[in-house]
Amino acid sequence: MDEQEFQKKYVDLRMLKSIQEFLKTDTDARAAVYPIKVPEDLLYQLLRSQGAEDTDNVIHHIFKLGLNVWSEQLFSSTFGNEQSLKEFIKILKARRGK
Repeated sequence: MDEQEFQKKYVDLRMLKSIQEFLKTDTDARAAVYPIKVPEDLLYQLLRSQGAEDTDNVIHHIFKLGLNVWSEQLFSSTFGNEQSLKEFIKILKARRGK
C-alpha cells in the first residue's frame, strides 16, 4: 500500500469512527451546520402538525438515517469488508509503533 492510499484510508477510518460515535449518542452534537436544505412542504407540514421541536427531531432523524447509509457506502468503498479493515488497523498500529 502506498502512502497516498494509506492516508486516504486513514482519513476515511477517522470519519467512520466519528460517525459511529455520533450515531451511538442521543445527545446534541458539538457542531452544527446551517442551513440544511429540506423540501419546503415537508418542513411546513411538519411544523404545522407537530410543532417546532418535533420537526427538529424528525429532521435530525432523517439526517442520521442518511448519515448511516452514507457511512456504510464509505466503509464499503474504502475497506470492502471487515477483514480488510482489520488488516488496515494492524498496519496502522505497526506504523504508530515505529
